[in-house]
This record gives sequence, C-alpha cells and structure tokens, in this order.
Amino acid sequence: MVKAVIIGAGMGGTSAALALRHIGFDVEIYEQVRENKPVGAAISVWSNGVKCLNHLGLEAQTAKLGGTMNSMSYINGLSGEVMCRFSMLPLIEAVGQRPYPIARAELQLMLMEKFGVDEIQFGKKMTAVADGADAASVRFADGSSASGDIVICADGAKSVGRDYVLGRSTQRRYAGYVNFNGLVAVDEAVGPATEWTTYVGEGKRVSVMPVAGNRFYFFFDTPEPEGLVFEPGTAKEILAAKFAHWTGGVRALIEAIDPAAVNRVEIFDVDPFDTWVRGRVALLGDAAHNTTPDIGQGGCSAMEDAVALQFAFQDHPNDPHAALLAYQAARTERAGELVLRARKRSDVTHAMDPAVTQAWYDKLREEDGSSILRGIADNIMGGPLTPSP
Repeated sequence: MVKAVIIGAGMGGTSAALALRHIGFDVEIYEQVRENKPVGAAISVWSNGVKCLNHLGLEAQTAKLGGTMNSMSYINGLSGEVMCRFSMLPLIEAVGQRPYPIARAELQLMLMEKFGVDEIQFGKKMTAVADGADAASVRFADGSSASGDIVICADGAKSVGRDYVLGRSTQRRYAGYVNFNGLVAVDEAVGPATEWTTYVGEGKRVSVMPVAGNRFYFFFDTPEPEGLVFEPGTAKEILAAKFAHWTGGVRALIEAIDPAAVNRVEIFDVDPFDTWVRGRVALLGDAAHNTTPDIGQGGCSAMEDAVALQFAFQDHPNDPHAALLAYQAARTERAGELVLRARKRSDVTHAMDPAVTQAWYDKLREEDGSSILRGIADNIMGGPLTPSP
C-alpha cells in the first residue's frame, strides 16, 4: 500500500487525502493550526470545483451547503444604477453543473469529516521536507517527523514545501488591494436573495453572494498600500468612511455587518512556475499556484489538483516518480493560466489603469451577460473533470 503524507488540512490537502484514499492509499494529514479556523468567510465554488466535490462523494452535502445563485448583476456603486442584470442559467446549462457559494468553515468541516477529523494531526508545523531514495520525509517544529512514499505539500501561500521543490525562495506579489469579507443575513435592500450582486466604482468592488442558511457572503475590495496597520474590530468604521458616498444598498450592507466578525486580507499572488515536483515531494493548492481571488478559482484549482493527482496514480500505480511527474504535466499550464487571468481581472477591477477600468464600466452598461458568462465558462473548462471542448 502506498503511503501519502499530506501537509495541510485546507481544501486542497483534504481533497487530495480523500482522492488518494479512494484508490487505496494509506493517508496521513498534518496541519499546523491547533484547531479548524478557516481564514475567510466563504468561497465561490464554481462548477469545476463542485464537480470535484461530487467526484469525492460529497454531491448531496455540497448542494446542501451551497447558496442558490440564479442571476448576476453589476450596479454603479455611487448612483445605484443597474448597469446589467442577467440569468446564470445559460452558464449552468453549458457546463453541466450549478456553482455554489459556500461558507468556508462549513466546506472545510465537510471535507474534514469525510476524511475523519480525529485522524488529522493538528499542531504540526512543517519546518523541513526532503526527498529520499525510498521515501520522502518531513520534520515538524515540535521535533517529531513523518515519512511516506510521497509527501504532498498543500501548506498554503507561504509554503515551506515550495521553497524546497524550487530550490529557492519565492516572493509573493502584492496585488494592490485589501479584501474585507464576512457573512450577514440576506437583505433585499442589498441584493436579491438568489443573485450575485456586485457594486463597482472608483476601482472598488462590493459584492454579495447567497450561501445556505439565508445568508449573504459579502466582500469589499479597496485599493490600499501594503502593510497598513489594522486594529481588529474597526472594519465597520473603516468601510463606513470609505463608502460613505456610495449608494444605499452598500450602506445597508455596512450597517448590517458585525465588526468583530469581519476578516481583512491583503491580497497577494505568486508568479506561475512549472516545477511542482522534486522526487517524491509535490506541491498542491496555494503552494503551487497562489492566486488572487478575482475569478474565484483558487479553491477550485486546488480541488482540481487533488483529482488530477488521483488520476496520475491510477495511470502509474507502481511508480510514484512517474505519477507525480504526470500530475505536474497535467496541472502546471492550466493552473498558471488561471493565476494570470485572475491577475489581469484584478488590475481591471481595481483601477491599476483608470482608463481601462472606466472602459470596463462603460462596457458593463451594454452587457447582456453573454461575454461575462463566456469568460466564466472559459475559467471553468479545462480541468480533469471539465475538459475543454
């Protein structure tokens, strides 16, 4: 039996654990945090990610946790003008699966419970990883170690595994904006209960998406310098000041949020790279393709990694080196392309070139939904369960 050591119990790590266990692997998960506390309020699980969860045997649970998103709209954040509104049903029909915004903690718990929460070893911070002739090994900050036929480093955006695999340190690139996010009760004054509503203006973005439990996942994007001091609990007053002149729906959203339950995240990404494997050690998820959230594909791409890893070992069941190289060949181009698409969208949304952003605003007023849905479909298609036409 092949033994896999997985570093990181996030969406990518737990998905990979489930995928490998399904084909008979002995799987161990090590996670540095001492308890399950996901960062961020929710996640957009687009149709490619949902298909991965379905593949892992979580179809019914995923549908139960997901919000119903039947339409999209863009609204002028300052005037309240509806720039465009359209149905998402053509997208759902084209790709064969409804997308689901899902509360992050609930998605994470679903994956952990499927694997077995009691089987995850928490409080294990990896300090070093090494390839070997017959096994790969990991050392942890508490002095303990682990080894397996393969080690999958799903250890996040600040990955220790990445530096080992590449043989160098990598610099994360600040995308130029901060994201405030959280959950609130659905309020029709902010947006329809089954719509993804996005307010835009001044290079800022305010958005709400429905999740299960009659809640909106919300986020505010605001261009800011990197490294500003932030006092926890002050998000509401910060947002009230930044968006005081915006339309009533945005102000109603700010009024509804609990300042103690708002996350503030500086947004970074990493330039794509093609080396994900060093011997028996491989990267997965943010460790391999840290991206901005601007096209909603970060978590979906990590789940695609997990399925591609499973497929690679099914094709090369007795050769870990060949399997990991097949996994790398299957994933690097697509994942890197999604990072660059998200970066491009981020720059347009957040007015890195104000003229380009104004042209986008103008185009939104003429939009019938077809080009936006086509762009989303292009992001969805191309993974292991959503092959391109």
